This record gives sequence, C-alpha cells and structure tokens, in this order.
Amino acid sequence: MTIDRIVMAFAGAMILASLGLAQFFGPWWLLLAGFVGLNLFQAAFTGFCPLALILRKFGVKPGAAF
Repeated sequence: MTIDRIVMAFAGAMILASLGLAQFFGPWWLLLAGFVGLNLFQAAFTGFCPLALILRKFGVKPGAAF
C-alpha cells in the first residue's frame, strides 16, 4: 500500500468516525471532519501532508501524489 492510499483511507476513516461521534456525543465532533477536509484541500494545492511525512519516516513507499 502506498502513502497516497493510506492517507486517503485514514482521512475517510476520520471523517466517518467524526460523523458517528457527532451523532452519538454531540455536534462539536463535526469540527474534526472539517479539519480533515481542510487538510485534504490544502494538501491538494501545496503537497504538504503531515501524515505523509510520518509514513515516509516509517518507510512506506511513496505514491504519485506524496
């Protein structure tokens, strides 16, 4: 699995978790989904992704985007 696929899977999991937590524990958890969305948006333009940097240090092979 490449860094690109791991980043997309992690972002999707965080958004789904945020929606579930908001449903059961309160709407403030939607801020997590907003943060993940903003991070994905800025990564599309800048190429900077903190998770990609961490995965690269662990030796995960890079993909096309990161």
